[in-house]
Amino acid sequence: MNRSIALILAGGIGSRMNLSVPKQFVVVDGLTVLQHTMLAFQRHQLVSAIYVVASPQWAETVRQQALEAGISKFASCLDAGDNSFQSAKNGISALKDMEEENTVVLIHDAVRPLVSQDIISRNIAVCLSRGNAITTLPSQESYMVIDSGTGGNEGETISSTYILREKLLRAQTPHTFVLRELTAMMKEAEERGITYSQSVFTLANELEHVPLHTAEGEMMNFKLTLPSDITIFQAILHETRG
Repeated sequence: MNRSIALILAGGIGSRMNLSVPKQFVVVDGLTVLQHTMLAFQRHQLVSAIYVVASPQWAETVRQQALEAGISKFASCLDAGDNSFQSAKNGISALKDMEEENTVVLIHDAVRPLVSQDIISRNIAVCLSRGNAITTLPSQESYMVIDSGTGGNEGETISSTYILREKLLRAQTPHTFVLRELTAMMKEAEERGITYSQSVFTLANELEHVPLHTAEGEMMNFKLTLPSDITIFQAILHETRG
């Protein structure tokens, strides 16, 4: 069976949180968000190694936190880029020299600490059987398109265009690919002058590396984006731990 590893993206600065440290290093219930996330992959029997992509100034902190949390599968801290796409690209480039090309790579946001064992299992299974796996949830909301503006502002003009929610999926992470495929995508992106994409799966679409295959996500696997998300995460931890 192919070796499976986690590539955790922890290079963000969390500007919307207005915190003194990036949100992945915020302590919640005795552990940082990053430690909670690493522990989820540490517990999974099919995950062999955990790599963290972080800004160089936080590299020693990452290594120390992995040691303190007992993350025996922690393999290395890799240098982040200027954005999440560049961080993923840097991580994939580094993995090329450390892992076999048939390794299954689960690329995951550090600030999704409630990723479950089932989500990890489904990603690995779908990737091995279909070639890749994108964690998704069905949309439960109706969506409107605005004529102009940045979105979310009061008084925006609504377009007559709408998208049926039955045709929409919400993407989460992990995004799971075989390392060989990731390396090929990043090489092609560089040759085509692509320096940014919202995620690895959007890049795959842009490069027409399709089809992409879904792995069922979960509502609890939400991304910590706003201060209220930290409060919700803490409440969930207290509830689940009694």
